[in-house]
Amino acid sequence: MDYKETFEGKTILVTGGTGSFGNAVVDRLLTYNIKKIVIFSRDEKKQFDMGNKYNNEKLQFIIGDVRDKDSVFHAMNGVDYVFHAAALKQVPNCEFFPWEAIKTNALGAHNVIDAAILRGAERIVVLSTDKAVYPINVMGMTKALMERTMIAISREKRGKTMLCGTRYGNVMYTRGSVIPYFIELMKAGKPLAITNKDMTRFMMSLTDSVDLVLYALANGKDGEIYVKKSPASTVGDLAQAIVEIFNYDKGVKEIGIRPGEKMHETLVSREEVLRSEDRGDYYKVNPEVPGMDYRQYYFKGVEDGHGLPAEGYTSSNTKRLNLEETKQLLLSLNEVKEELNNFKK
Repeated sequence: MDYKETFEGKTILVTGGTGSFGNAVVDRLLTYNIKKIVIFSRDEKKQFDMGNKYNNEKLQFIIGDVRDKDSVFHAMNGVDYVFHAAALKQVPNCEFFPWEAIKTNALGAHNVIDAAILRGAERIVVLSTDKAVYPINVMGMTKALMERTMIAISREKRGKTMLCGTRYGNVMYTRGSVIPYFIELMKAGKPLAITNKDMTRFMMSLTDSVDLVLYALANGKDGEIYVKKSPASTVGDLAQAIVEIFNYDKGVKEIGIRPGEKMHETLVSREEVLRSEDRGDYYKVNPEVPGMDYRQYYFKGVEDGHGLPAEGYTSSNTKRLNLEETKQLLLSLNEVKEELNNFKK
């Protein structure tokens, strides 16, 4: 889908913009005739490296933290569109430091949304996760609060800013994800440690994650959440695919499910099915009630979903990749190709 007209002459703010998603979305946005991309984050070294990588005058870097209202308000000056990607994403860190996750993932999101409205931004997309659906860990709980904050504020209709969100599972080869972890284990000469071979995970590329967020920004309405349809693989097949691709002889060992992990990822819950719609490559989850009429919230229900599985959309009922298909998908990633070339030397 071509978003050339959508981004023509626009200024875009990316919070947490030095991360994997930030770099991928900047790659895409620079192909459009945008006015400026503002990268807002708290890591000066990553900003320095990113500035050297792109060496593009359309990029502006601002040091700040989404926890700080003033720095967010400053960064929002003159911004048309916002991609809110800043978050604490590591499940164990959030478990050990839950209040820090609350301050960044929930309160920080409120600061970004509020600043966008006060500064008159046109549209904001908040990036959420499968862990926000039936959350069993702090990271998921705080992301669920972020979603609910976005939906609640969208009902208020303050100003002109459109608020919507996206959800996706683990994105392949992003920082902290399982594929680079497996490769690091191989480099250390250790067997690949998996929690449970029958566990399933969505297999989504960075390109897919950018497609999803751009689709939501261009098509979203207040309070909606968008999900991209993606295939899934078992963790056992994923590990075995890497072992075979790299011809690795240390094998795989199963260590058991860790606290805060699920057997399967859920992107649309059973309860949300009734207010969701099939949009081709995407599912759209509508808010429970679009306005501030409390009577509708308490007394008006919904009748039917549109094209979704009754049990919700999960990594156990989406298209399942077999071992060979998983290998082919991994081999399509440039990062895996590069590691494979280096691994053979």
